[in-house]
Amino acid sequence: MFAYVIPLCLAMLALAVVLNLLRLIEGPDMPDRVLALDTLSINALALIVLLGIWLRSGTFFEVALLIAVMGFVTTVALGKHLLHGDIID
Repeated sequence: MFAYVIPLCLAMLALAVVLNLLRLIEGPDMPDRVLALDTLSINALALIVLLGIWLRSGTFFEVALLIAVMGFVTTVALGKHLLHGDIID
């Protein structure tokens, strides 16, 4: 069953990544681009987790945790920069 489901999920997530990249490039304003970047990091996270399940490797999950933390910090920093102009007060 996993032989069919995981490649299908990988293909759908790859399509989601491509659509996020399009939104990131042609977003009408900066908040849309920040949200596209956050969604892109979440989709990359899901791709890495699925690849880890498919290859039966625990290393991918550690990489996914690092990407999740970096995505959160990046989104907060960009949001603060958009609101206040400075990241560090």
